[in-house]
Order: sequence, then C-alpha cells, then structure tokens
Amino acid sequence: MSAAKTKAQGIIDDNAVAVFSKSYCSYCNATKTLLSELGAKYYTIELDQVDDGAAIQDALQEITSQRSVPNIFIGQKHIGGNSDLQAKKAELKNLLQSAGAV
Repeated sequence: MSAAKTKAQGIIDDNAVAVFSKSYCSYCNATKTLLSELGAKYYTIELDQVDDGAAIQDALQEITSQRSVPNIFIGQKHIGGNSDLQAKKAELKNLLQSAGAV
C-alpha cells in the first residue's frame, strides 16, 4: 500500500468524521459549514495545503472511486461529496451521533 493510501486510510479510521477538502473549494466550505452548524467534531485535511495532497487524492480515488472534493466519511463510511451530504440533511444528526461526532 502506498504511503498516501496508508495516510488517507489512517485519517478515515482515526476520526468519527473526516473531510478531505481543498481550501478554495466552495463545495468543501459548504460541507464544513453544515457540519459546524450541527456541532460535529470533524477532521479536515486541506489537500491543496499539504505536500502529499495530490497523492492522497489519488489514493482516495482508489479507495472510493471518487476523485472530487470534498470527500466525506462519517463513522468510517464513505458518504460522498457535498451534494451527497446535503441530501442526507434529515438523517445527518443521527449519523453524526452514531459515529460519536456530536
């Protein structure tokens, strides 16, 4: 397994909510805003601000078949991107509680 894939999997495994993001991405910001409004504790890694960001993004594509950001995990389950998260608004509080993120 590549170092980037190991790092990405570690972030997913070690955090109730993990958001793989880019600092300039409006969809990423919408995701972080929604999670913050719900009081979720979440881990964010800004892929445009770390040296291995491109490699991590490649690894995420291997893991999830999704290359775009945000790439969101709740309770180690892949949620998808911002539109997927927004579509789950009704059940999101329960998902976050089940994951121990609120």
